[in-house]
Amino acid sequence: MMEGMRHEAPVSVEERVAAPLPPGRDELRDAYFDAVPWLTLGLVRGERWRMRLGPVTLLAFGEPRPAPDGAGWTWPITGGLLARGPGGALRFDWCKGQLVGAVDGFRPRLPGPLYRATQLPAHRLLTRRFLLRLRGRVPPPGPPAGPAQRLVTAALDVALCAAVTSALRPRHRLAAFAAVGAGYHIACWTLTGRTAAALLTGQRVVSVDGRRVAPWQALLRLATLPLAAAQVRAVHDEIAATDVVEA
Repeated sequence: MMEGMRHEAPVSVEERVAAPLPPGRDELRDAYFDAVPWLTLGLVRGERWRMRLGPVTLLAFGEPRPAPDGAGWTWPITGGLLARGPGGALRFDWCKGQLVGAVDGFRPRLPGPLYRATQLPAHRLLTRRFLLRLRGRVPPPGPPAGPAQRLVTAALDVALCAAVTSALRPRHRLAAFAAVGAGYHIACWTLTGRTAAALLTGQRVVSVDGRRVAPWQALLRLATLPLAAAQVRAVHDEIAATDVVEA
C-alpha cells in the first residue's frame, strides 16, 4: 500500500439559471442525457444513465431519485473513467424560480490542479448551456428589439469596423476587417452587451435568463452569424442562448 498517497477532497459544483416557469417533471429527468450529444457537438453520447465517448463510459449513474419536494431528480454517481470511484451525485432541480444543476461530493480521477484546469470549467460551461436551453426563451428577458432596429444596429457596426480597418491601412484588408469585427463584437457583447451602434439604437445582447453574455456565448453567437444571415432568422441567438432586448 502507498500510505503517503494523497486524495483530493470531493468536489461540489453548482450552476443556477433564472427560470420563472418550471419544466415538466419527466422533462427535468430526461432532458440532460438527451441533450449530451448536442452539448458536446456529437463527441459524447448520452444514455440511461451514463455518458459514453465511443466504447468508453465517462460517467455512470444509478437510477434517478426524486427530490423530497418532488421538483427535481438526483442520480448517484457509480463510476466511469472520469470518476475515482463511486460516490457523490448529479442533481437537477427547479426551486423558487431557478433551475439548478449541481454535482455534490464527486471524486474526480484527475489530480486536483488538472481537474480544475480542464474538467471543472468544461462541466460548468456544459451545465450552464444545458440549463439555458432547458429554460427556453419564454418569458423573454426583456422587451425584444425589433427586426428593423437590429438591422440598423448591424449595419452601423459593420460600417464602424470597416472605417477602423481602413484607418489601420492593413496589407490584407479582408483578414484585418474580420479580426477587427470579431474582437469588437466579442468584447462589446461580453463586457456590456452593447456595441457602439447598440448604444445609439437602444438595445442590448443578454443571455436568455437576463444575465450578461459569457465569452463562450459571444463566440458561438459570432461563429453562427452566417447561419442567421443565410436563414434570415436569429439562429445565432438560438444556438448561443442569447436574446436582443431594448435597453
